[in-house]
Amino acid sequence: MLVTMKEMLEDAKKNHYALPAFDVSNYEMMKAVLETCEEEKSPALLMGLGVDLKGRDLNLLTSMIKGASEFYNIPICFHLDHATDLEFIKSAIGAGFSSVMFDGSVLPFEENAKKTAEVTKFAHTKGITVEAELGHVGNASVGSISETGTDTDPGESLTVPEEVKKFVEITDVDALAVAIGTAHGVYQKTPELRIDRLDEITAICDRPLVLHGGSGTPDDQMKNAIHHGITKINIYSDVLFALNQGLKNYLNTMTNPSTWPFLVYEDAIKMMKDVVREKLRTFGSSGRV
Repeated sequence: MLVTMKEMLEDAKKNHYALPAFDVSNYEMMKAVLETCEEEKSPALLMGLGVDLKGRDLNLLTSMIKGASEFYNIPICFHLDHATDLEFIKSAIGAGFSSVMFDGSVLPFEENAKKTAEVTKFAHTKGITVEAELGHVGNASVGSISETGTDTDPGESLTVPEEVKKFVEITDVDALAVAIGTAHGVYQKTPELRIDRLDEITAICDRPLVLHGGSGTPDDQMKNAIHHGITKINIYSDVLFALNQGLKNYLNTMTNPSTWPFLVYEDAIKMMKDVVREKLRTFGSSGRV
């Protein structure tokens, strides 16, 4: 059975480690994550993105992961990543997601808080964990981020510590994603995390903290962020690179166009598992089951 993210993150917070959360788009990605988590004796935190959940795909992907959870001897959570619509969130919960994220990070504070509170009120009646985002983690950052986001990416802004306590009080959210210098996608320049800002947030927030944009962020910076309070780190691009590179390597040398799919994906799955294993060990979630 799937479990909620709340119990996973409470243990991570208590014992000072972080769970890598992996977006999975298909069977092979799911298999790579679950097999490796079981081998490493780690909880498995899988996520689904809206682009993979259109129409009947919402139920197909969720059913696949719910079914798979019965065959692994580890806690498994399936978390809805970056949802922006309450009705879609309700549909995802109905389909079987055990945790959801409402992303109102591009909205003004009051609107973000109001909509997050609506999501939390509904989800909590179903026993579902809710993550929200305060501040905004943008895309393809080139590195440093200014207070207003007018530095290198006008769509980004750091989390304002003074807003955190009020946001949590209004929303009763279970986990909070914060913007401290990471970005989604592939970096053009090495980011520099604002650990000073994270410390300010940790001092006033009793909820587990989440870091988006973990792919490509140097290990030493992620370990430092975990030491200063981060309990969940989202990973997608690193796994995608492994998947696509493995497929590319095989397909570019394949002579038989009727080759069985399990052979085509063999190297890709191995490469994805290597990425997953490295994240589990780096973040400290290996050996927690």
